[in-house]
Amino acid sequence: MRNRVKQAGLVAVGVLAGVLLSLNFSAVAQRESARFPLPVDELRSFAEVFGAIKSGYVEPVEDKKLITGAINGMLTDLDPHSAYLDQDAFRELQVGTQGEFGGLGIEVSMEDGFVKVVSPIEDTPAFRAGLKPGDLIVRLDDTPVKGMNLNDAVKRMRGKPKTEIRLTIVRKGEPKPFEVTLVRDIIRVQSVKSRLIEPGLGWIRVSQFQEHTVENLVTHIGELYKSGPLTGLVLDLRNDPGGLLHGAVGVSAAFLAPRALVVSTDGRTEDAKRKFIADPQDYARGVREDVLSKLPAAVKTVPMVVLVNGGSASASEIVAGALQDHKRATLIGTPTFGKGSVQTILPLGNNTAIKLTTARYYTPSGRSIQAKGIVPDIEVEDPVPGQFRVREADLDKHLENDQDKSKARARTGTARPADSLEDDRTPPAPLEFASEKDFQFQQAVNFLKGRPVVKTQQQARAGAPATASKN
Repeated sequence: MRNRVKQAGLVAVGVLAGVLLSLNFSAVAQRESARFPLPVDELRSFAEVFGAIKSGYVEPVEDKKLITGAINGMLTDLDPHSAYLDQDAFRELQVGTQGEFGGLGIEVSMEDGFVKVVSPIEDTPAFRAGLKPGDLIVRLDDTPVKGMNLNDAVKRMRGKPKTEIRLTIVRKGEPKPFEVTLVRDIIRVQSVKSRLIEPGLGWIRVSQFQEHTVENLVTHIGELYKSGPLTGLVLDLRNDPGGLLHGAVGVSAAFLAPRALVVSTDGRTEDAKRKFIADPQDYARGVREDVLSKLPAAVKTVPMVVLVNGGSASASEIVAGALQDHKRATLIGTPTFGKGSVQTILPLGNNTAIKLTTARYYTPSGRSIQAKGIVPDIEVEDPVPGQFRVREADLDKHLENDQDKSKARARTGTARPADSLEDDRTPPAPLEFASEKDFQFQQAVNFLKGRPVVKTQQQARAGAPATASKN
């Protein structure tokens, strides 16, 4: 038996070395500085494990499955956002950035072997079913999630429209899991919405940063200004999980002075060290015409509030940080998710790729918000009772904040208040943003009108003193 393992191990060494050498030479061809010697002892251990599985596992296992699992393991062990993208996942990523894909409409991450909800996407089956950020998905139909990787779980949640899937949910504060049955649908994400709240006061919501978000933003701003000049504007980035970097730069540039610094990135390679400014070269993506040139000039100076919460992540945090640092807008809401890292998609051939964390990003003033988030100028509680937010600092193996000398890992999720333990296992109806029941939105309107801002709904009911100043 031992001899068979050794023989299989030797074969595996050859196969693995060939694969890694080919990958290494490919990397060298792209970037000379990427050359590193292969760790022979570690590769030998890997090959021995490979050989043991091939010769002794209870059932035959394909080489492709083992190698793919090893690649995926290398990446997922780094941080929550690095991952191997097989053909399906890579295709879904490409389609998703275009604003249309099939599935449930849910942004998820993986932690401790389970799927965690980062944010449901508006007007999707997951959103209508009342799924909340922080919900833990432990079972898909009758299959436990434990043991799946994130790609496998996403594959199971994706499927043909009009087919059902049953999710078993564990929610913080709930005595036991509950089930939710969702009907899959074609998810068409309308990344920008807007409406005139009243004459002179506009609301624009960006729910995700996609390929055409900047063009859509320009269209919506133009529609708002058709009714006359604006005296105030609310930019709503709540529950926006992020998306494309150039979209974040373009949305920021719409409201900032030309060539203002939007965000900078810093990593180990030279191309990871960049500054992105409010200029077409950094947001136009090869389009000759500067779409922002169609904006009314007044949008650069209209008083603004940016609404954020724990579901505001990545690209939405870039926008919020840029407008806050340039004192272009007042941020109202709760601290953001805290994803201050940049992922680069590196195609591997055969329509697969890896998503690799390659840099940290910094706001114009040089702040890293990694695992910290952006603190609003005026904190106003989330309008959903008992809301719990999972944030970057809550994720296993999250990237440390390089500016945090203490390396503290304080949890930033907001726990259910002690006086709010009512049984709500049936998911509540999702909040309609910019409605009369949207407490944060109403406080943003109050701020723009020069009225006092109340930080909690309890204070509002009790008639407590309010503030309109930055905290």
